[in-house]
Amino acid sequence: MLVKGMGKIGNVEIGRVFDSNLVGETMQSWFPDFDREAVKSHEHWLCPKHYDAESGHFNMPVHSWILSVNGHNVLIDTCLGNHKNRPGLSEMHMLNSRYLERLAEAGLRPEDIDYVLCTHLHVDHVGWNTKLENGRWVPTFPNAKYVLSRVEYEEAKATAEMPTTPPFMRHMFEDSIHPIVEAGKAILVDGVHELLDALTLRPAPGHSPGHVRIELKSQGEQGVFAGDLLHSPVQIPFWQWSSRVCWDPEMSADSRRKLLEFCASENVLLLPGHFEAPHCGRIKTVGDTFAIDFGW
Repeated sequence: MLVKGMGKIGNVEIGRVFDSNLVGETMQSWFPDFDREAVKSHEHWLCPKHYDAESGHFNMPVHSWILSVNGHNVLIDTCLGNHKNRPGLSEMHMLNSRYLERLAEAGLRPEDIDYVLCTHLHVDHVGWNTKLENGRWVPTFPNAKYVLSRVEYEEAKATAEMPTTPPFMRHMFEDSIHPIVEAGKAILVDGVHELLDALTLRPAPGHSPGHVRIELKSQGEQGVFAGDLLHSPVQIPFWQWSSRVCWDPEMSADSRRKLLEFCASENVLLLPGHFEAPHCGRIKTVGDTFAIDFGW
């Protein structure tokens, strides 16, 4: 049971563990289809927390979600990690954050985590899979099973083996993904996968080949952990806008639309990976697009 949580869905208590802020992006650089004139009618709710209209900058906090599910502690996405070599990524390179201390402030030790679920295997979602111990990368959560999409894992492995792959991506596989598999901690899943009678990993490809959304059902209430199906609330009314790092932008937009339709039609709490406080909200349809009511 979490000592400090944000709220509950049914009888599942949910908390958040902050790692770091990514602050170097602008809407114009991150979203190739960004249209400032179209966004102006949304600035009253986007600004200043989610978007600075003059500079175009927006923050992307990097955080994990932690859940107490039927007697098990579950962690969703593991952020950036410490001491990771990420050449060319200044905001992610050789960090020394207080992530584990913040986990302790939420009432959990690494040994208390039973499952680690990865929405996908990008650099800002796998870093705390491992920690550096006596010169070796070892699982940060020694008692946990790490649940990964098989499609995602195989793509990450193949990419790491390509000579043209950027060094930070090879390092990521070598220091944050391979050690988990080598230690026998990984569970590779295909298609829709159910866990603990409350969680469902459902394929939602596009941002990456094996990206999944993680659905939670408890006592008639629902939530969905969306990973990088959205990077900013601007993608709620403008769901067609995919980021420049999306593997397949059109597929990403389709998965995002399906996610938002699911949230709106069933009153599902949306819990993305990079929203500023209050970090989550309820989706509603507005004409042929969507809006959000922030908060629990």
